[in-house]
Amino acid sequence: MGVRCSKLSVCWWPPHFKSPRLENGAAGEDGSGVPVFAEYSLDELRAATDGFAPDRIVSEHGEKAPNVVYRGTLFSSGRTVAIKRFGRSAWPDSRQFVEEARAVGLLRSGRLSNLIGCCCEGGERLLVAEFMPHDTLAKHLFHWEAKPLSWAMRVRAALYVAQALEYCSNKGRAIYHDLHAYRVLFDVDGNPRLSCFGLMKNSRDGKSYSTNLAFTPPEYLKTGRVIPESVVYSFGTIVLDLLSGKHIPPSHALDLIKGRNISVLMDSCLEGHVSSSDGTEMVRLASRCLAYEARDRPNLKAVVSALASLQKDASALSRTLLGIPQDTEKEESSEQISFSSTGKAYATANLEGVHEMLVIDGYSEDDRATFKVSLSSWPGQPAESIQVKKHGDDAFHSKDFMEVVECYSRFVDTGAMESPTMLVRRGFANIVLGRLEDGLEDARKAEGISPEWPTAHYLQGMALICLGMEPDGHEKLNIAGALEAQRKGRTRTV
Repeated sequence: MGVRCSKLSVCWWPPHFKSPRLENGAAGEDGSGVPVFAEYSLDELRAATDGFAPDRIVSEHGEKAPNVVYRGTLFSSGRTVAIKRFGRSAWPDSRQFVEEARAVGLLRSGRLSNLIGCCCEGGERLLVAEFMPHDTLAKHLFHWEAKPLSWAMRVRAALYVAQALEYCSNKGRAIYHDLHAYRVLFDVDGNPRLSCFGLMKNSRDGKSYSTNLAFTPPEYLKTGRVIPESVVYSFGTIVLDLLSGKHIPPSHALDLIKGRNISVLMDSCLEGHVSSSDGTEMVRLASRCLAYEARDRPNLKAVVSALASLQKDASALSRTLLGIPQDTEKEESSEQISFSSTGKAYATANLEGVHEMLVIDGYSEDDRATFKVSLSSWPGQPAESIQVKKHGDDAFHSKDFMEVVECYSRFVDTGAMESPTMLVRRGFANIVLGRLEDGLEDARKAEGISPEWPTAHYLQGMALICLGMEPDGHEKLNIAGALEAQRKGRTRTV
């Protein structure tokens, strides 16, 4: 989105906000529509979560959990992500952590919430994944508010999870740790997806199961080891959840099945909505997956085949089955506000694109604006000011932003020249250097001199979003877009 970045961008992106988006091009994608895996800095992830603020936590046990998942917005791209922060004692070997994360990060499937990055600095270990905005399967099954999950969506959830597990197994990642309904998430279109976080343990030597022992595969209780068949067993517990609408221990469910008390097992909300044959087939699949002996469980290919035959309305949209209003915009799309190419560059903090546009614009706004020039305030010979300005301009072109701030400050701070262009350029340089508040202040000063200049408003919008003030930032971007449209309209009529 926006102007495509050149490879030069990695040379001038500030190290504390080094962006995989710029390292891999503007889209930063690998052809699947998902950003390529990259290592993020701790500063970038801290900024993305407002300093790991409690109100950013989306995992079910909040701050009390040993590993916490946050909703974050990446400074570099505007993308909303899920960030898992491990406990301080997890993964002591940083190399093992990164290698494991990179291996999982190679997987790309529409059935997964894909892993797009990690962070390993000091004692911190974090994973970055696609964010799924429509809650977990557990929420829709156990804590629904408006209406219970339909049978069609329950079958689809089971099928998609099985397909995700089969994909991972075919790619050499057959082991999934602690599989349960909280690991199944719904994306912006309402499609069920399997969380990538379960493809890694919660720690290098930690347990593969943290749930109640009643839901743990028998062979894990005996040996402490997870095998591919263990994953099928855990998948069987999810099928039970889908059938019953509650978390039933497998032993109790199997007793009901053996006693032919299937009606007691089934969710009463499904009465009249499930054919006897489909319900029986789903129960049979659950019991096979929950077989005590691992060798008696079906393989994932057989599971997928069985579920595919149960999906009666494959053409129905997942958002319809999940009950997402048709007029609801995709919450995580930065396209939800209609911007010009200029606006998109600022909205997504495409620094390479913004820099290129500022260079092209030159000092054109200074020709429109009325501002003070007082070289008598210059702390030196007046002729020297021309050289300092040229040096500042050259530094801006070559992306030496420390020098940009120093040169333009000699004009702005002494009152020698209150140029809106200098203020915007210095503001942009401050943002690149991580001085977001200073950048915002410079953009506001530029607006004060040239109130109808779209760039001054666009820069404020970008700074506000980077500071985590998204509503204010989007408001500024909208103002800038309106001003840009007005200018273009006047230009056409001249």
